[in-house]
Amino acid sequence: MSTLHGHVAAPGEANATRDAEGAGGGEAGTMSSGHVARRGEIDVSHSVILYLEEITVAFDGFKALDALSLSIDDGELRAIIGPNGAGKTTMMDVITGKTRPDKGSAFLGQTMDLTRMSEPQIARAGIGRKFQKPSVFEAASVLENLWLACAGERGWFSSLRQRLAPGQRERIDQAMETVGLAPERERLAGTLSHGQKQWLEIGMLLIQDPKLLLLDEPVAGLSDEETERTAQLLRALAGRHSLVVVEHDMHFVEQLQCKVTVLHQGSVLAEGDLASVQNDARVIEVYLGR
Repeated sequence: MSTLHGHVAAPGEANATRDAEGAGGGEAGTMSSGHVARRGEIDVSHSVILYLEEITVAFDGFKALDALSLSIDDGELRAIIGPNGAGKTTMMDVITGKTRPDKGSAFLGQTMDLTRMSEPQIARAGIGRKFQKPSVFEAASVLENLWLACAGERGWFSSLRQRLAPGQRERIDQAMETVGLAPERERLAGTLSHGQKQWLEIGMLLIQDPKLLLLDEPVAGLSDEETERTAQLLRALAGRHSLVVVEHDMHFVEQLQCKVTVLHQGSVLAEGDLASVQNDARVIEVYLGR
């Protein structure tokens, strides 16, 4: 698979937090609200799960991100739109540790400095990423795909031979119900529709309980009905998870019923509800057209 970023670290697993890096990495640090944070726990005491501040990334002199600043609230569903080359993919690369910024800071909650963490550490901390093209095991059933997601880093055959641990069956059943694939549990993933494959991969991420889920054009190539069902799914996930959705389909963005951020030339051009963004003269000029 391309990635299964959503695995969450158990208390005590390696992570890079502001307290740990700056004070020797004790077993616990004090949250800003005064209570004690266990290692591996995301501090959302200020109700914000992601902070990007003045992030700059340049490739051969071209600034893919230019002092980009934004924040995502805990449990929020946010749509990110913008023309090609606006910096949307680079932004997600920075959040997941694939790309290191030249300047700026990126934090998961109050304490986890994403710029000082590796991609696996960021994944274990609770950030999941779904790319545009669904990545599932087509020769395996829906159930087996979710089983493999539960198994984590173990190999294919060893994973399928092992019994499910207590609670894993419930997690798998819940994920299938959430993404609407319970009736297809024994069906081979390769025979699913494109939309069903997208939902299956979302389910595989949900198995790992990501706190922040990044989705890149999740309805590209989907039918109108599948697009509507995907919007319903993402709205239902908001609150239990924080979601950032990069999208070009404005009808789908409208169905998400969420705050919209417009990127242009590597920084935030406009932000607000969809109606205000669509009526912004700058957004019309550079993206929506007249």
